[in-house]
Amino acid sequence: MAVIDYVLLSLAVLALLGVVFEEITHINKAKVTLFFGTLSWVLLFVFSDGADQTSVISAGLAESIAEIAGLWLFLVAAMTFVAYLNKKGMIENLIHLVMPTRLTERKLLLLTGLFCFVFSSLADNITATLVSCSLILSLNLDLKKRLQFITLVVFAVNSGGVALITGDVTTLMIFLAGKVEILSLLMLSLPAGIAVLLLALLLSRGLNASVTLTGSQIPVRRVDGVIAVLFLLTIFATISGNALFAIPPVLTFLFGLSVMFLVSRFMSDDSDLDPILEYVRAIEFETLLFFLGILLLVGMLKEIHALDSVVMVYDLLPPVFANYLMGIFSAVIDNVPLTAALLKSGIEMTAGEWLGLAYAVGVGGSLLVIGSAAGIVAMSKIEGLTFVAYLRYLLHLFLAYTLGYACVVLMGSWFS
Repeated sequence: MAVIDYVLLSLAVLALLGVVFEEITHINKAKVTLFFGTLSWVLLFVFSDGADQTSVISAGLAESIAEIAGLWLFLVAAMTFVAYLNKKGMIENLIHLVMPTRLTERKLLLLTGLFCFVFSSLADNITATLVSCSLILSLNLDLKKRLQFITLVVFAVNSGGVALITGDVTTLMIFLAGKVEILSLLMLSLPAGIAVLLLALLLSRGLNASVTLTGSQIPVRRVDGVIAVLFLLTIFATISGNALFAIPPVLTFLFGLSVMFLVSRFMSDDSDLDPILEYVRAIEFETLLFFLGILLLVGMLKEIHALDSVVMVYDLLPPVFANYLMGIFSAVIDNVPLTAALLKSGIEMTAGEWLGLAYAVGVGGSLLVIGSAAGIVAMSKIEGLTFVAYLRYLLHLFLAYTLGYACVVLMGSWFS
């Protein structure tokens, strides 16, 4: 490796440390990752060996920017829907619809986990996390219990999407590469669900009180009901459109957002017409900037081929153990380029072992709060959720992840 490569790796490590020690430095994680992410690409251009390498770097940056733009636009559309429905009380109404009025905290934790697991299998991870965070904030729990709930939410949201090609990007990548069949992928929901139940049991310690869900059903205006249905239709269209016609999810969600704008304009009965664009401005742009910095850093690591070294693990260990380690590694490095590197490496595995990889990289990111999109979004929404606070439940998460993976291995041996 060239000297500049070691410098760039050091910058990536510094960015990670900046996120980990945010509470000590008091520097916002979005500012840290954006600084090091942009600086790393500037250095790539400055220390290019010539016109040919500069051209390659430019193409890599264009690819990274395109991926980031797609993610940003998707997040803007999803967050706008959720911000509107939350402001109008639709999320609160949903909570009162599916939750009993009075129940124990343990039962509430279990129902929350199951809700997140099911919802994330229908919606994307980001949307499911946003809705789940709204649910937790409405419960008015103390900080320790709120952290127990959000830890389960992050794990359950990531677990819910691994069984559907539209629920998790890495699952879709493995399927499109012809490594697994749709029906066998759907079977992943069983071990993933078992792991969620185990984590709920482990996190239920100390949740002995009873909870009364206060509040009443908020009157729903006709326009709000239409937009809620439109949101569900957009999710369904995203799943079916991608599966049947390979329509990018961002395109479907942007179309749904445009319809939302028109519906609000022509159906709103507010005196001020409740300007729908105000909900776009209410989006947590700190989350978006954090994503921008992280993805720029990951794109840089991909550009200098730093991710290729992970393939060497399969030369040293059997696939069943290597896949398990890849899941743990995905808590540090974005699982999309990690999965792409493994698919392009020419690794030979059985269908059952590819199922193990799909589960590992989809759920393994839950081990650290910065290891998945769900965790990053939760950090921006739940006050008190920091890297260190989430780390307190690492053993619980590790046990749940290990059990889920073990069940997948047993299931995979049957498929093989």
